[in-house]
Amino acid sequence: MGFHQPQRIAELAVEAGNRKANLPLVNMLVLGFLGGAFIAIGYLLDIRVVAGLPHEWGTLKNFIGAAVFPVGLILLIIAGGELLTGNMMAVSISCLAKKVRVQQLVNNWFWITISNFLGSIFIAFFFGHLIGLTGEEPYLSSTVSMAESKIEAGFWASLISGIGCNWLVGLAVWLSYGAEDIAGKILAIWFPIMAFVSIGFQHVVANMFVIPAAIFAGYFSWTDYIGNFIPVFIGNAIGGGIFVGMLYWIAYIETLKPTMEKGSNLLEIKSKQKPRR
Repeated sequence: MGFHQPQRIAELAVEAGNRKANLPLVNMLVLGFLGGAFIAIGYLLDIRVVAGLPHEWGTLKNFIGAAVFPVGLILLIIAGGELLTGNMMAVSISCLAKKVRVQQLVNNWFWITISNFLGSIFIAFFFGHLIGLTGEEPYLSSTVSMAESKIEAGFWASLISGIGCNWLVGLAVWLSYGAEDIAGKILAIWFPIMAFVSIGFQHVVANMFVIPAAIFAGYFSWTDYIGNFIPVFIGNAIGGGIFVGMLYWIAYIETLKPTMEKGSNLLEIKSKQKPRR
């Protein structure tokens, strides 16, 4: 399996962030919808697998669920999709490298958040609620238990958990940039995602599925969901944007300097150009 050195991965991450930030709005919405749906499918698979397992299995039960969850990000990276947590890493490092403006970063995060939510809520309502894949026992109990553990964590615990989550998710996306073939990308994605799910860290897009799924079943409220969304979003932004994007930007700033200078020169040229009448 071919792979890239970390310095080259940093360059690829900057290029990926630039592409993401410059996607047309329609593309962002469609790919964001798919991204949210794929992550929700991974979570739905987790619930369907672990719900019938005996409690005596303890942490092995959690590991089995975590082992199937990564299918969501595998679909997203290989088939195509946009994910907020991955963009928190890629668009951030591209912004630090002066290839993307702060306004573009905010715009990207906003629309991908909306479209990821639509994709996740689609799976939660139509597959989870209407078909009953999360609304009937033993799957209902697992869904409610998972949602409850996230809602009851509290603001600071959720925020810190969000940092740990997107440190690993950002690394999964980072490692996928380093692989040159599909098998390598799958392995690169699987280990970090399995790790964050096994540990129990909170992922803002995954929570867009499991908490609404419990709400559709008659548990909790949308106020509970918002109270969880805010700290997890902040934590994920710190985990992906700072612990992956910024730290690797600092580590490989010498490698990225030509990219930064080129991006700065392009912005300067554009600012000097007079609009045509």
